[in-house]
Amino acid sequence: MLLTSEGRALLDEVRDTDPAQELAVATRLRRGHPAELVSAALGQARLRRRAAAKFGAEDAGRMFFTPNGVEQSTRASVAAYRAGRLKELGVTSVADLCCGIGGDAIALARSGIRVLAVDRDPLTAATARANAEALGLAELIEVREADVTEVDTAGYDAVFVDPARRGGRGRIFDPEAYSPPLSWAIAAARRAPRAAALKVAPGIPHEAVPGDAEAEWISDGGDVKEAVLWFGTGPTATLAQSDPEPGPGAVRATLLPGPRTLLSRGLPDPDVRPPGRYLYEPDGAVIRAHLVAEVAEQLDGGLIDPTIAYVTADEHRPTPYATAYEITDRLPFNVKKLKALLRERRVGTLTVKKRGSAVEPEELRRKTLPKPHGTASVTVFLTRVVGAPTMLLGHPVR
Repeated sequence: MLLTSEGRALLDEVRDTDPAQELAVATRLRRGHPAELVSAALGQARLRRRAAAKFGAEDAGRMFFTPNGVEQSTRASVAAYRAGRLKELGVTSVADLCCGIGGDAIALARSGIRVLAVDRDPLTAATARANAEALGLAELIEVREADVTEVDTAGYDAVFVDPARRGGRGRIFDPEAYSPPLSWAIAAARRAPRAAALKVAPGIPHEAVPGDAEAEWISDGGDVKEAVLWFGTGPTATLAQSDPEPGPGAVRATLLPGPRTLLSRGLPDPDVRPPGRYLYEPDGAVIRAHLVAEVAEQLDGGLIDPTIAYVTADEHRPTPYATAYEITDRLPFNVKKLKALLRERRVGTLTVKKRGSAVEPEELRRKTLPKPHGTASVTVFLTRVVGAPTMLLGHPVR
């Protein structure tokens, strides 16, 4: 409906509609267009505005979306990074299984890779096809409506599988409850002639990662986006010669933009030591990948508690893999003492971070800083120090 000349004209007309004016715009447009088409155009305009955060305003303004497609599609920066890795591995064609609205297929095609994009949902497949055409990539992307478990991928030198991880009751945490199950996706990956990538939830247990896969956790702008199980990988040009080599059994954390990649060296857990002058909060991908020890070694630091992923050190050493804070105070957890301290120091902005504490940050802000006392800013960490509930106060190192 929206792909007709009338539908496209309506999309152009409602592109910059203020959400507060939607009713008035819809009333006006329904005088000359079918009500169903007007509603579809306005709904698509809303989805495009939402999608701009993932795809950029230019692409999102030309693409087509479904509500689930916007929610579940890969951020463009992450998809481009993954496509770049496949390109470095010598991949020229990919079977993109469970392609959704085509976000990953678009990134692969823009890397010059030929793509078979498969999804069993008719509307989703149609949306992926429309997006390939809208972005001028239809020659590189073939979209097929089919059950991925029945598709022959023998003509492609790599596969990418993004199983559905949501059901009727929300997120699915058991990899074997994915659709298709992780075991099927792993079998498909092992059949790929050159390489394969399986997108999985960041919370996947490390013991669920097969021994012949490389596991990578990816964050973008500090937010953990996904984990990927790679098959057929080896050393790449993006890694320094002295870095540990990726490949079967390797674990890595990758931070975007960059990319910056930290590979596991199999280090033992860091020593526990009293909080020093600096506290480092590792990136979420580093924590998920269990690479806090590698960061602690870089910083000549230790842990404040054996179960808490905060690294402490006496010197400041800049690292892309953790955010540094200079600590000014260490106090036993006590709401009244914190409230008095904030008043004394004329604090107006309080940032609350927690790890290993049951206290809700918003509740603590409400109790300790109901109104600003001045212009000072403070960050408080609610955590444990060798098992004891503790408040560490400080500020980010600029």
